[in-house]
Amino acid sequence: MRGSAADRSADASAWVVFRVFLRLGLTSFGGPIAHLAYFRDEFVARRRWLSENQYAELIALCQFLPGPASSQVGMAVGLSRAGLRGALAAWCGFTLPSALAMILFAFGLTRWGAMLSAEALQGLKLVAVAVVAQAVWGMARAFCTDSTRVLLAAASALLVLWWPQAWMQVAVIGLGAVVGLALRRIAATTMGEGLAVPLSMRSGSIMLALFLVLLFLLPLLAQQSSSSSLQVVDAFYRSGSLVFGGGHVVLPLLQAEVVAPGWIGADEFLSGYGAAQAMPGPLFTFSAFLGTAMSTGPGGWAGGMLCLCAIFLPSLLLVLGVLPFWSRLRRQRRVLAALAGVNAAVVGLLLAALYDPLWPTAVRGWRDAAWVAAGVAALMWAKMPAWLVVLVLGVGGAVSAWFPG
Repeated sequence: MRGSAADRSADASAWVVFRVFLRLGLTSFGGPIAHLAYFRDEFVARRRWLSENQYAELIALCQFLPGPASSQVGMAVGLSRAGLRGALAAWCGFTLPSALAMILFAFGLTRWGAMLSAEALQGLKLVAVAVVAQAVWGMARAFCTDSTRVLLAAASALLVLWWPQAWMQVAVIGLGAVVGLALRRIAATTMGEGLAVPLSMRSGSIMLALFLVLLFLLPLLAQQSSSSSLQVVDAFYRSGSLVFGGGHVVLPLLQAEVVAPGWIGADEFLSGYGAAQAMPGPLFTFSAFLGTAMSTGPGGWAGGMLCLCAIFLPSLLLVLGVLPFWSRLRRQRRVLAALAGVNAAVVGLLLAALYDPLWPTAVRGWRDAAWVAAGVAALMWAKMPAWLVVLVLGVGGAVSAWFPG
């Protein structure tokens, strides 16, 4: 009975985490970089659940881990607020809206998808540009406080734009760490308090061991078993474990796993992937569509949820496994120096994403640019909530799309 009050408190906190992430899951359009900008507005600027330093550390750490970085950042935020229940609540809230929509789409309810016309999607793209622009400005003010870090951020942006492959993002963060170590004077200011992680290193070790055991054991079990469900779990768990660079990079992996063996047709695969682009939340929810539509596995709702959980499970295990060790590592002076460089590199990554692909794909004329400027002003100076900016710019951008100019 002694733990009942603590349990009730954890449940309440997890419920708050779920509600906040559910709203983000319904409104966070624009892909992983835009998701990180939405998160910063919600958890750093508005709710102050995290400091700028804590948030930048999370982004840098999750960029090094395989899986969807924005979802992993969300899991870490939920873990910090309400323990394991909070991590699961954050994942459920952010993921379920688009996952359910993708399952419905797989059942053939294409009329729902048709409601998102090209004009509506244009408005949502403008929202993403405004949110990312606000994040770039805010993080640059926090982390690029001298000429060295400004140059490092600019160099990071140029490198990513010059070589737009996924591996370059990881390489740029590594470069930032090396520069930070070489020029320790840029870490003269304190990095602040680290993220609260209510897990021990022993628990973290168990999670990392479970991640590796499943990664190597599932293929063996799938080969020895005739269970189609086990084969499906193996394929999606492996895809979620080996992809670096965000949701788009998982496309060739999934295509090799499900199209090549004939589990789903190429046309259906591409149709589902196209629909996923119009959804808020993580692109990995494409797995829910595949699990529902595939001829292998349980199919239907059960298949969709099975594939969804299988592809996200590696990300959860890695976050739970790595964060307890990170909370100790970050206290070392050399790590603090490396983090100062990494934070500047993260600003460069966001700046590069703002320049390409967000700006050229969303801003098609002076009207679009005006809407973006209005969105940035609403977020930075009027302090409007992100969901309201999504509504206003989504409608305004859609109206403007009818009259290009």
